[in-house]
Amino acid sequence: MVDALGVAVVGFGWMGRVHTQAYARVAHHYPGLALRPRLVTVAEEVPGRAEEAAGQFGFAATTRDWREVAADPRVQAVSITAPNFLHREIGVAMAAAGKHIWIEKPVGLTGEDARAVADAVAGAGVHGAVGFNYRNAPAVEAARELIASGDIGAVTHVRIRLFSDYAAHPDGALTWRYERERGGSGVLGDLASHGADLARFLLGDIASLTADTAVFVPQRARPTGATAGHALASGGELGPVENEDYVNCLLRFASGARGVLEACRVSVGEQNNYGFEVHGTKGAVFWDFRRMNELALSRGTTYQDQPVSTVYVGPGDGEFAAFQPGAANAMGYDDLKVIEAYRFLRSIAEGRPYGTTLADAVRSAAVLDAMTRSAETGGWVNVPAP
Repeated sequence: MVDALGVAVVGFGWMGRVHTQAYARVAHHYPGLALRPRLVTVAEEVPGRAEEAAGQFGFAATTRDWREVAADPRVQAVSITAPNFLHREIGVAMAAAGKHIWIEKPVGLTGEDARAVADAVAGAGVHGAVGFNYRNAPAVEAARELIASGDIGAVTHVRIRLFSDYAAHPDGALTWRYERERGGSGVLGDLASHGADLARFLLGDIASLTADTAVFVPQRARPTGATAGHALASGGELGPVENEDYVNCLLRFASGARGVLEACRVSVGEQNNYGFEVHGTKGAVFWDFRRMNELALSRGTTYQDQPVSTVYVGPGDGEFAAFQPGAANAMGYDDLKVIEAYRFLRSIAEGRPYGTTLADAVRSAAVLDAMTRSAETGGWVNVPAP
């Protein structure tokens, strides 16, 4: 028997749309799922945006006040895709109201914010999922299994990169993303949070780190109206960019492995250049998000001049079989969010966690807080143990 689950989406920018599309698709890819999402309410404060969403996707109701969602008994689960500075308030309130939450990273502005939401979820006995979507790529899950199996030997070092140009244009509008009070730590929360999660997912906990940060576009024009995504704004009053455009970080893992994590939002010529290179004593594995369904793999016993092969993931890897019938058929970004939706709904249906949890958000946030402290002090900082 399949039960309906009333869901709401709070915040309908691009990510709110992605969550909604994932809810719409999840039953097509996972027909055996015991819960089917039913779109109840969309909350968005920008005039007209919620109504547009309801007309396109079929939400039963709209509101400009997310508090109405918390009070609505028809809503059992909520996607929180509002700006970062609202994550804590909304997340805690939804959990307190008995709603399961699927919340986007970084879950607030600080580790304290992430812990507050995690504690609220645990206290209410509801389930919480977090939008660390890159770990859901079947190739990333395959890489994790290769590393854990010892196929590349003991891991010695890793390089994780997240380069993008979404903020490279000097006329990019001075939105909440660039304010410390509302956008937090800039590229740390936006991109490096994914890097911290990938590092932990692949290699385990980070013990200590040292980081350097920079702002390369120090001023931007204030927008004159509502914005979505990474809109341009020229001619307006200039204001300061208060948070980081760039971070570079050296990592020491609890395992003894070493690493480099680098992220930048103003990298001209880079479009979603996200990936990792993991080296071990017997081989290496490489992944590039732009070739999401491939791994470059070196393994064997020759060590020197050992070749690297391209491996295409297939139905035996991660959730690939829910989307494609054979290896080398492409999956895309939105498919990763469908996997997130599935694991979130399965957690609710079966009463046990699948996929990312608020504990993962807390661990990622602890790494980001350590990066911030290190950049301020110029030294190595220990990352608190879980």
